[in-house]
This record gives sequence, C-alpha cells and structure tokens, in this order.
Amino acid sequence: MTTEIVVVPHTHWDREWYEPFQRFRLRLVALLDEVLDTMEREPGYHFTLDGQLACVDDYLEVRPENRDRIAALVEAGRLAIGPWQILLDEFLCSGENIVRNLELGMDRADKLGGAMPVGYLPDMFGHTAQMPQILRKAGLLHACVYRGVPSAVVTDAFAWVAPDGTAIRTQYLPAGGYGNGAHLFHDPAGLAERAAAFVATMRRWHGPEGPLLAMYGTDHSAPVRGLPEMVAAIGARMDTLSGYITANNGAYDGDVDGLPRVTGELRSHARANILPGVISVRAHVKQAMGRAERMVERYAEPLAALWGGEWPGRFLDMAWWRLVDASGHDSVTGCGVDETAQQVAARIAEAEHLGQAVRDMVTARLAAGVPSDGVLVVNPTPAARAGVVLLDVAGSDPLVDAAGATVPLQPLEYAPTLLLDEEMDPATALTFIHGTELYGQHITGWSAEDGVLTFTVARESALAFDVADLRDALDGVTRVRILAEPRRTVAALVQAPPLGHTSLRPRPADQVFTASRTEGAVPAGSHDPACWLASGSAPLPVRCDGQTLDNGLLRVTIAADGTLTLFGADGTTVTGAGRIVDGGDVGDTYNYAPPAEDLLVTDPVQMESELVHSGPLVAAVDVRRAYRWPAAGDGVPDTPEVPAPRRASRTEEVVVATRVELRAGEPFVRLHVEFDNRCADHRVRLHVPLPEPATQSHAEGQFAVVTRGLTAEAGCGETPLPTFPASGWVAAGRVAALLEHVTEYELTGDGDLALTLLRSVGYLSRNRNALRPEPAGPQLPTPAAQSRGLRTVRLALMPCASWQDVPPAAEVFRHDLLTVAGTAEPTRPLPAPAAGLSVTGDGVTMTSLRMRDDWHELRVVALTPDPTEAVITGDLAEARHADLRGRPGDPVPVQDGTVRLPLKPWEIATIQFRKL
Repeated sequence: MTTEIVVVPHTHWDREWYEPFQRFRLRLVALLDEVLDTMEREPGYHFTLDGQLACVDDYLEVRPENRDRIAALVEAGRLAIGPWQILLDEFLCSGENIVRNLELGMDRADKLGGAMPVGYLPDMFGHTAQMPQILRKAGLLHACVYRGVPSAVVTDAFAWVAPDGTAIRTQYLPAGGYGNGAHLFHDPAGLAERAAAFVATMRRWHGPEGPLLAMYGTDHSAPVRGLPEMVAAIGARMDTLSGYITANNGAYDGDVDGLPRVTGELRSHARANILPGVISVRAHVKQAMGRAERMVERYAEPLAALWGGEWPGRFLDMAWWRLVDASGHDSVTGCGVDETAQQVAARIAEAEHLGQAVRDMVTARLAAGVPSDGVLVVNPTPAARAGVVLLDVAGSDPLVDAAGATVPLQPLEYAPTLLLDEEMDPATALTFIHGTELYGQHITGWSAEDGVLTFTVARESALAFDVADLRDALDGVTRVRILAEPRRTVAALVQAPPLGHTSLRPRPADQVFTASRTEGAVPAGSHDPACWLASGSAPLPVRCDGQTLDNGLLRVTIAADGTLTLFGADGTTVTGAGRIVDGGDVGDTYNYAPPAEDLLVTDPVQMESELVHSGPLVAAVDVRRAYRWPAAGDGVPDTPEVPAPRRASRTEEVVVATRVELRAGEPFVRLHVEFDNRCADHRVRLHVPLPEPATQSHAEGQFAVVTRGLTAEAGCGETPLPTFPASGWVAAGRVAALLEHVTEYELTGDGDLALTLLRSVGYLSRNRNALRPEPAGPQLPTPAAQSRGLRTVRLALMPCASWQDVPPAAEVFRHDLLTVAGTAEPTRPLPAPAAGLSVTGDGVTMTSLRMRDDWHELRVVALTPDPTEAVITGDLAEARHADLRGRPGDPVPVQDGTVRLPLKPWEIATIQFRKL
C-alpha cells in the first residue's frame, strides 16, 4: 500500500460530561503522561490535542514540571495545541465569548510554541454563520468540522462562507467524523483489509488523488501501543491535523476558488446528529449565562474603560476565564450529569459576581460625586436614551435633574414608616443595634419621653451613635418605637447620554423649576396623564384600566383566558399572544421526544387579573392562570429502556403568573412569567400567533441575523425538528420576541411562534429515543434536569413591520439603565450629565468596549444586509484598525473627535483608539 493514508493520532477530550471535571482530569493526566512518554520514545510520533488549550492547562496544573516537554514537542511540530481555549457550543454563548475563547487559546498557545493554524470544530452541535469571518479575522485560513454539514457537500473540503462574504477553506470529516480512522488499528490482524476499505470509502469524498485523512482517536482515548509499527505496516505516515491540512494545500493563501460553497450556519441533520434539544434543557443555566455575559461585556468592561480608574484587568480576565470554561459543548449545553451542571452554574455565577464587582466599583466612583439624597443613573448603551428607571427615594418631593428641571415621575409604592411599636424591655431593644444599624437602616436620632424610647432611622448614616449614651435615659421606659424616614418607590423618565451618566435628586416644591410643557415635563409630583403632551422629548403617557394598556405606540388588551392582543402603531394586530402550552417530553438532555400518546394542556382552569400600576410612566397588570398539568410517570411504565407511552393521569395544579408591563416610549410589552414547576417529563412553551403567514424566521445569532425556513434538513436518522436557537430576539410574520438569553423557538404548523420556557427530562441520554436512532451518550439519570421549582422568564413582544426594526428595541430591553445612590455630602450640587462614547449607524451594534494596553478597543458589527457606516464620537484623538486578537492594523482617520467607519453588510470590525 502507498502513503495514501495520513494518520492523525488524537484524543477528543470532553473536559466534563458524564463525569464532573476533576474526575475527567485524573484520566487526562494519565493519558498525557503516556502520550509524552511515547512521543519522546518514538521520534516519528505525532499527536493532536483536540484543538483546545484547556487540556494543556488542566494537565500542567497537576504536572507543572512538564511544561518544557510540551513546549519542545509543540515547537518541533509534532504536538498540535489550540487554537481554542475550550471546544465550545457556538450557539449557547455570545459572539464576544467566541472571540475571547479564541483569543485566550491562541495567546496561551503562543507561549508554548504556537497554536495549530486550523479552526478545529470537531464535535460542536452545529456551527454559527459568522465563524468563517471570526476565524479569518483571527488569522486562521482553515476550519475543520463534522456536525451540521448539509447534504450538498459531497467532498471532504468546501468553502464555508460567512454572511459578509468571507470564505474559508474547510476540511469536512466524513464517514465517522473525528473518529473516522479509530477502527483501523485496534488489532494487527486484518489491518491491510481495513486500510483498503478505508481508502475505498474516503476516495469517494476526496477524489482519486492526494493523501487521505484518518483521524485516529475517540472520546477520552489514549493511543494504542504499537501504533507506529502498524502505521508503517500499511505504508501510511503520521502527522498532526495541521500538518496534514497545510501539507495537502501547499502555500495556501486563502483562495477557495474551485471548492463547493456553503453559506451561513451549519445546522443540517443530513450527515450527523446535531442534538438540538440541548438549547432548551436546564434553561436556568442558559439564563445565567446570558446574564453573566451581559454583565461582563456590556456593563463591567465598557464602564471600566470609560469611567474607571486603573483598569481592573485581572478581575475581568478571571470573569472571562469562567465564561469561556462554561461555554464548553458539554457544559453550558446541560447534557452532562447533574454534578457537571452544578459546577457549570457555579462557574457562571462567579463570572457574574466578578462583573458585578467591577461594575459596582466604577459606579461607586461616579456616585461619590452625587449628593447622598440623589441618585446616579448610568446608561450602558452607546446611544442617547430616554428611559424609565425605578428609584427608591426619600420624602415626597419631586425629582429634578442637574439643571433644576422637574423629571417626569410616577409614584409606585410607599415604604412603611412605623417599623416597631411594642411593649418591650429597653435592654432587649439595645441588642438589636449594631453600630448605627437598626432594622436594616441607620439611626439618625433618638428620644426617651413618657416611657417610650423612640428611634428614627434612615438609609444613610448621619449620626455618630454609641449605645452607652442611651443607658442613663432608660429608666421608666416600657415601650420601644422605631420610625423610618418616609421613602417611596417611583418610576422616573430619565434622559441619559450615551455610555454616560446623569443624576437626580429630590427638591422641595418651592425650589423646583418646572420645565415648560413643550419640553415634555410632567408638573412636579403629578402622575395625571392629562399633564402629558405628545410634543417635545416626552413620550405619550401610559394608560391602563386593568384590561387595556396603551402608551400611544402599542395597545395591549387582556382577554378572559389571560392571552393578549397587541395593536401596533402601524396597524399590526397580534391576537391570542402569551398562550401557555404544556406537553409531554420523554426524551433526554439531547433530544426532545413526545410520548406516543401526548396530551397538550392549553386552557387554564382559572384566570384572574389585578391592576398593579395605571401609568403614566409604567402600567402593569398581574395575570394569574391556573392549570392542571400531568405529573408525568405515575401509573405508566417509565424506565430508560421503555419511555412512558403517555402522560400520567395524576395532575398538579400550577399557577402561571405573568406581569404584563407597558412603559412610556417603548414599542414592546414586557412579560415577566413565573411558575413553580412541580411536574416531570414535559415541555412548556409560550405561543404567539403570527399576524400574517410566514415562511421564514429571522433570529439574532452570534454577530449575525440568521434567516431560517420552516423545516430542517434530514438525513442521518435524527428527526429534524424545526426548533432553533435565538440569542437576543426572533421575528416572523410581523411580530418579534425580545429575549434575555438564548431561547429555543419554532414556527409551528398552525402559524404560531412558540418559545420554549422549560424542558424537563430525567436522563442524560436514553438508549431509546423516538426521535433519535442511537444513544447520544451514556444512559444516566439526571433528576436535576427536571428543573423542578420556581422558573422565571423575562421577555417582551413587539409588533414590527420588518426584523430591522427589532435590534434597537432589543438593545433597550436587554440593557437596563443603572441606578446607584449618591454618597457625597448632601450639600453638594448634582454633577452635570456626561457622555462617554456614542456609537450610531444603521444596523450598527456595539459588542465590546475594553482597554488593551493603553488603548481603548471597540468592536462593532453591522447587522444589516446593506453597506452602512458606524459613527463613533467621544473626543477621539487617534484610531487604528485591529484584528480579533487585538493586533494593530492601519490608521483610521479621526475628524473633530469622531471616526466614521464604513462597514460592509454583516462585517465585524474592531478599532483601537485614544481619547483627547
């Protein structure tokens, strides 16, 4: 036999999966000990370490003395490491998380001799549309994939094209994926016959000429002993994956002419399972991931870059390490055992806490310039914004801004002022005091008269208090009272500068300058909608009578069954939105599967509603619907081998509480859905009937808007359900859902947009799954994947003429204005509003702003099919292009503190700049 076969020994290392991380690491250390010994003993031995630096880092934390051994093999081209830090799930993390993953992996690999120059993506459950652009802008010219490749690909190499037109040569792994050569060397007997069969199979993909790639390795596998001799016996040679690809393509410069082209995301079921149920299982983990990514990407980093002091790089690095680690394709997916899911959730929580700490450090710095009776308001979005904020303020006076103008205001609720009034031994009362703290507030004064000891307390400390001062005044005291300062929660309409801050404070009515109505202000203390005008900067008021909410942009009515009808300003009407549908699911963490005799519960047994707020800034109604959902499993055989054929006859009462909220100036209605999940083996979805028929949906992905049809391509055996992931929003048929985290959706056959709120299952993988012909993993119980307990989801619904109307609304919905109590002396005036950085342009979205060395680094994406321009304003002094690894490029012109950056459709662009 000739050297037609190039054998690439490797291991596919799931860092955590059916065992938690530390148990897998013990096996990793043993495997790499053996690999290093074998490579040093056999000079011709090569090994590819799964494309992720996590394997190296996890190993060296246990064996730090072996660092130089690894570096020597990498530098010799025999051991391939990177370019990823971890093999991620591309759909369950943000685009920025993908970039940071690649950045971390390549930077770490450079310190050990260099990263494998191939975007190795061997086991991800499909691939995002912009991956070719991401890889290319990080300096990689090759990709290598397995799952998700459509049937149109009939060769083992193709040109994968991103939405912006970036094309990258992509090695496809047919006929077994990353283990297509794993069967070759299990036994010297029959080796020649197996090699001949392998060549015959692969020639159908590769063509009659050129070497054939044999990926020799499987999950967590070590190389078989005697491998070099067996490779030599069939006349083959060993190499790394990058060695095979680069040798096979010579001095490749990125030209993909002559290769078949595939554009956009790879989510076909034609060649391999893509296991789409991971999008919706353990939904609380996806929710936490979205929240943590948003905290680090859009609050901590940008605010620290613009308003912080010394750059808190180590804290942010630690946050990103945890987010990247959590993004693994067996981690955030939720398709591991319960112990793995718990570790992932803890990692994500730590990332959020680190982001919160940095955010709070920066806002505390700004709040030090705001008087203690005032409130700092910070805008995390890069456009000027009028938004409603909820504030806790003292007294009943109106609020004013730094110019003294009255701020539109709506009282929501009042805090109790009498916290305690009881007959009590005063010595007992003194034990309640800790420093100046009493009942969660601070003592501002006290008196002892007529046998009553009275404390006054407030949120801010204003008294140097010593308990000893009280003791001589306690004679005859038999009663204790605690009085709090009057406080209230209010909604205020605030004008906030881009990525900047403003502030408010109460003022007595006789000191308030009330802006004229043409400026859109509400008279001090008023919440009468009649005070509002449509002219000027203020939006129309919100009105609500308990059944109808209306803000002039959107009218929402609540039906007798608790569903909503939305009337958009353009005449679009959405009827029956918010219907809750509960159905059975006897699948597993990988794939939804309904029971053979499913029962859908769609109608509540009881509905009630309650008016909460009537406007003019915020209107809200609480809708409570009670359902009887099957408990699942009782009374029917339900084992891993034989899933329950039907849902249980025993039911649980579940109350789904939905707060329907409409704010002034917002073209969408906010929904806060909450229920206590007491059932097992089921799926809960929220349905939105489409105002008009739709043959396709548009959903935000990672740096892209993905257009999908009503079906998915079949082929390998897995039933191709048309359920898809949406990151920030999804739109179809003139209605959009705005989302806080990656959410599974489907355009159903009866014309609904269905959003999965919960999917409860009890097994990692079932050997018998009605919608998947073979197991996706071991058959292990995962009781925590039933997700019992309280489930809360925030989303919004919006009539829209086009999907292009949706991104600005989603930006506002996902990024609330921040409010922080002032901490300066109360005599200090309010600071003037200050802008940080403005980023505008049709379809332009900011995805990252941070410091890199002594430069600000900004990343934007053009979410538009048309050429556009990003306008970046903020006293810029100089600017330059950069790639996705932060390496500087050509200068960018700056004029009058502004950069005008032309962008191609769907282009991801990074610039670095210095400010004046």
